[in-house]
Amino acid sequence: MIDALTRTVVPPKPALWRRWASLPMFSYYHRLASGVLIGNAVFVLLALDLQAIAVQTLSDMVLINLSIAILIRQQYLINGLFWLATRIPRTWPLGVRRSAAKVYHFGGLHSGAALAATGWFAGLVGVQVTQYLQQPDSVSAGSLGVSVLLLSVLLFMVVMAQPRIRSRFHNGFERVHRFAGWSALLLFWWQTLSTTSNLLHSLSFWMLVLLTLSILLPWLRLRKVAVEHTRPSTHAVITRLSHTSPFAGSSSAISRSPLLEWHSFANICAPGEAGFRLIISRAGDWTGEFIEDLPRYVWVKGITTAGVANVETLFRSVVYIATGSGIGPVMPHLLAAKVPIQLIWSTRSPRKTYGDELVEEILRAQPHAVIWDTDERGKPDLVQLAYGAVQACGAEAVICIANQALTQRVVQELEARGIPAQGAIWDS
Repeated sequence: MIDALTRTVVPPKPALWRRWASLPMFSYYHRLASGVLIGNAVFVLLALDLQAIAVQTLSDMVLINLSIAILIRQQYLINGLFWLATRIPRTWPLGVRRSAAKVYHFGGLHSGAALAATGWFAGLVGVQVTQYLQQPDSVSAGSLGVSVLLLSVLLFMVVMAQPRIRSRFHNGFERVHRFAGWSALLLFWWQTLSTTSNLLHSLSFWMLVLLTLSILLPWLRLRKVAVEHTRPSTHAVITRLSHTSPFAGSSSAISRSPLLEWHSFANICAPGEAGFRLIISRAGDWTGEFIEDLPRYVWVKGITTAGVANVETLFRSVVYIATGSGIGPVMPHLLAAKVPIQLIWSTRSPRKTYGDELVEEILRAQPHAVIWDTDERGKPDLVQLAYGAVQACGAEAVICIANQALTQRVVQELEARGIPAQGAIWDS
């Protein structure tokens, strides 16, 4: 089959005007972010004069947007969104199903609402400063100082979330988002408690209660669990956890230092088998240290969360493209076999790197899997292989699990040629 796929001729892209929707700037992620920002902009335009908007209205707009930004990242809500999206029957038109499959672009709501909340709060601080300069007694100096500090925290979070900064200083981004986010929440609480006379009738109070519970909930489910390891090579380790049996297509966040650093990995669970496995490959300092010094225990936070591959059930058949440890998120779907699947796995020395047992398990579940050994064959053209597999198998969609650059390329190239393609969103 490999030879047939490598002879596939990928057709040229249609004219730009016919494939505009496949361009990155028009992705569902950017559409959602833009929709939130446009909605807020319309409100501003209707108000005409920002200073004419009541301070309470400005405060409410901050909290509404902040609530969207925080709640859309809540694990229970994410799982609920995936559940709703995948209720659509496969008998529905492909266009409807391929749109529903973009549910994992929900991060656009997070980004758009976070930017809008920061903008509204900047407007609120601007109004407070103006009032203070005009009538010093109208605004408390302490309250104004807290507002300026809070705005500084929000702006710092926005700066650290910029894609280039986030990718270069990822650990810093994670810590800033965590600790600055907690600090911002505490400052919002201080402001609300110090300026609100009747808390029970205050929208701000109840929104803050909801947001606080949402943030606390994953930490209330924090637990330290024992782990077992199989290390087939110096590049990868297979870690087993037995404290729960998650659903196929979910991921778990683990840590050795809960307050500082968390990493998410796909849960490999087999039908009828207790517990689950994680494939952890060497991809940075944290994973490298993990492989070299295997821990006896890890911290697990929150609940298992649905991932992009869950949308497979929206299609009659799927081609999976995986590279390296990207086989981890794919394996539970191979084992569950909810839809017909054609696997293309590109990796270095699969048996040497991940062990004979894992490779044989894959082949038992997918006898016709295409396993491309890059040490023997070099790097493949995954767009060509994916397109060829779609044509050969009559698959309705492609799901790509690879690094950021490769995933974006595969998804964009296939979408440009009219093939529904899904892949993870990083900057969300």
